[in-house]
Amino acid sequence: MLKRTLIGIIKSVEVTGEKAKDPNLKSRYFKLPKEQLMAEIAAVMKKMRGYKLLHEVPSVGEIVLEKRTALGRVQDVTITVVALSPVKSSVDIYSASRGSLGDLGSNYRTIVEIFGALDRALAVYKDHT
Repeated sequence: MLKRTLIGIIKSVEVTGEKAKDPNLKSRYFKLPKEQLMAEIAAVMKKMRGYKLLHEVPSVGEIVLEKRTALGRVQDVTITVVALSPVKSSVDIYSASRGSLGDLGSNYRTIVEIFGALDRALAVYKDHT
């Protein structure tokens, strides 16, 4: 965590992906159709404190959120859902802090928090392949 804070002094963006070195930042896969997974994610995010769901774009597979940090900074979070097959979808997250200074690792923690909530809420649908 110290490493993330040090990186966060200069970095104010964090993104997940299939090839991420950090296991916490690897894409998540669920055995759900894209539309159903988007609805499930939106329901989970609406229950999470500190997050404001700004809009959902089902055709593109995006859910856009805003989060205020403890220090009052605003993070823009985009959750992207991609259909891999009619019954399997992937989830990636892009989180960026507004302003010019680094985020002290808060975007990383935001992604870990969101993925943790999704992993718990959608555990029955999680695809570990």
